[in-house]
Amino acid sequence: MKIATYNVNGINGRLDVLLRWLDEARPDIVCLQELKAPSNKFPRKELERAGYGAIWQGQKSWNGVAILARSQEPLETRRGLPGGQDDDQSRYIEAIIDGMIVGCLYLPNGNPVPGPKFQYKLGWFRRLHSYAEELLELEVPVALVGDFNVMPTDLDVYKPERWIDDALFRPEVKAAYANLVGQGWKDAIRHLHPTERVYTFWAYFRNAYARDAGLRIDHFLLSPDLTEKLSKAEVDKHVRGWEHSSDHAPVWIELSEKSTNRGRNK
Repeated sequence: MKIATYNVNGINGRLDVLLRWLDEARPDIVCLQELKAPSNKFPRKELERAGYGAIWQGQKSWNGVAILARSQEPLETRRGLPGGQDDDQSRYIEAIIDGMIVGCLYLPNGNPVPGPKFQYKLGWFRRLHSYAEELLELEVPVALVGDFNVMPTDLDVYKPERWIDDALFRPEVKAAYANLVGQGWKDAIRHLHPTERVYTFWAYFRNAYARDAGLRIDHFLLSPDLTEKLSKAEVDKHVRGWEHSSDHAPVWIELSEKSTNRGRNK
């Protein structure tokens, strides 16, 4: 099974890019972020013609998340994290697909620091931490997938000294991510590429993509039983170079039917 995440940075404006990549990569499950479109403008028919069922939670101009499943309809189980009764930002949606819980998330950016946006980010992280713990206690296959807006370590950012005061790299944010992983989740890309510089985002300015001056902010956190089936984790970096592409590249993992033993004793 091939599971992907892609921050599309505007689904309707970059729909041709998304459809081209779906046709090329043929992922089984896709988590999308930054739809930047209200729910009634989600391109459901175009995605159905491409072979994908979908659930989504849109928001005008900002945010928005969706889960696609090839040749089937995702069964929605949640939209929004617990504890966010007054939170109207579209940042979390969840479904059951082939017996697995898939949570698609778009964690807040948090800049500028200090300020209310940074406090909102930390609060959102706390809510995610609490809910993620509940998911692990279910002892079922779970994947938390999406744009976490966190560079967990120096290895995940080009020239880390330039990012010290950024909300994506602040000590409080890196600690929140580490605490989340410490519950028992596995960072899929780092699990299979422990010492490599792997980037998933390249800014539009300063020729960042051509210089490979990137960030790793799109992550897969896997429950232990899924980690045992993890066989591959890669970035479709070339998609970032397509005309009118998002500043993120699609990221994907492959899960085998049987244990690969990579999840043990690591």
